[in-house]
Amino acid sequence: MLLLFLAGCSTGDKNASTEKGEVKASDAEDTLIVARLSDAESLDHQFMSTINAASITHGKIYEGLVGRDKNAELQPLLAESWEQLEDTVWEFKLRQDVKFHDGTEFTAEAVKATFDRLLDPEVGSPRAGVLAMVEEVKIVEEHTVQFHLTEPYSPLLSILASHEGGILNPKSIEEYSGEAIREPNGTGPFTFESWTPGKEIILNRNEEYWGTPAKVGRVEFKVIPEETTRTSMVETGEAHIAEPLSIAQFDAVNASQNSEVYQSEGFGTEYITFNVSKEPFNDVRVRKAIAHAIEMDAIRKGVYNNVGGEANSLLGSKVFGYHDGLEPYEYNLAEAKRLLSEAGYADGLEIKLTTMDNKERINLAEVVQSQLKGIGIKVNIEVMEYGTFVDTTHSGNTEMFIISWRNATGDADYNQYNLMHSNSQGANGNTSFYDNPEVDQLIEEARVEADSDKRVELYAKAQEIQMDEVIYIPVRVIENVAAISKDVSGFEISPSGYLEINNVSIK
Repeated sequence: MLLLFLAGCSTGDKNASTEKGEVKASDAEDTLIVARLSDAESLDHQFMSTINAASITHGKIYEGLVGRDKNAELQPLLAESWEQLEDTVWEFKLRQDVKFHDGTEFTAEAVKATFDRLLDPEVGSPRAGVLAMVEEVKIVEEHTVQFHLTEPYSPLLSILASHEGGILNPKSIEEYSGEAIREPNGTGPFTFESWTPGKEIILNRNEEYWGTPAKVGRVEFKVIPEETTRTSMVETGEAHIAEPLSIAQFDAVNASQNSEVYQSEGFGTEYITFNVSKEPFNDVRVRKAIAHAIEMDAIRKGVYNNVGGEANSLLGSKVFGYHDGLEPYEYNLAEAKRLLSEAGYADGLEIKLTTMDNKERINLAEVVQSQLKGIGIKVNIEVMEYGTFVDTTHSGNTEMFIISWRNATGDADYNQYNLMHSNSQGANGNTSFYDNPEVDQLIEEARVEADSDKRVELYAKAQEIQMDEVIYIPVRVIENVAAISKDVSGFEISPSGYLEINNVSIK
């Protein structure tokens, strides 16, 4: 009875009040651990080129003038309101209760400094092209700023809501003086603690955040290249989220008592493309022959188990400007062989197919290798670690490769200008090194067109030309997938592919 009495007087509650009356969550309940395939290549929004990197900082450390809600609709964020005064002038009224993580006041000066840096040729940001139409960012008052454009630009708000629109601390800009910022300092719900390249990135809750605070006090993004290790960490409680998740692991994760599969449709697509500036892929007949020799329906079923929708372009079906009437190339081996012979490769040829070290991508490469053998093409598969793969595609040291593009804005301009415009060749996104003046003009016209219907028509025409010239072979619409602990609630992956963790709580 005495033991029972003592047990009743003590508390086993890990959230029990301390002697000072404070309530403190346990470390396990207050730290979110995310196991990821690969590290960020940069923590500077103006130098990073992947959603993988932006997921660490966008909406967590850095915020933009505008954001998106759960339905991907534009919403005020650091700007309370905005107005298009003229075709080429946009005015933003800024919040007056915001501070950067170091206590610096957020004002119009920070907005101007951010975009002046982005567009400064001496800084050399690879993301400058997305806002190349911005002529000047003008301070009107301490909390009012105007964007003056060289020409009308319809997707401006969609870009400002993406990671390229993240507002930097003027002190960081001055400190790093043109170099990539290594210790990000923003206005968001998390502050930066440390980055151990190749190992982990740690963030802490911003206790002085102007908005709704994050529910967890600490986030650890751990680099775990081996997928079975990542998913096992969720199963054993060593991690709460593991991403990306291969389809081969779906059954094992769903069968677990402690984890489950998270899925949501993305804006982007996965596709096979070519370096069209190099032989033999500078010949459209070779590209068409390959397109006719790949049986994509069998690939989506066999490799992806029908996860991810059928794709007919670079744009996912939810992206503004998507062309639903576009027809991909039919499977036709006879036509493929005829085209190869016409191009001078009647006896076949040998090519290199490059992919990152992702299970589905490797499986896809092996199926393509097998299928192209049927028309006399010998495919040598080159598998690379993610960071090396990104560097290789940017440099143009490729022939044929498997890649994806997660549209950060939901607008066709983000795909078309970055992936298909000649100004974007290399690290800016056009890793196919495609150059077509007619397509350039269509993309440029769509950027300045205010009429939505006319913009859709322009993008449709551009996509038709790209399909006719076989710049890419669509594989599938991207499905955002992850393994998550059943103790986690509030986790999402946006259609753009950003990890949304501000509302995550842990049982």
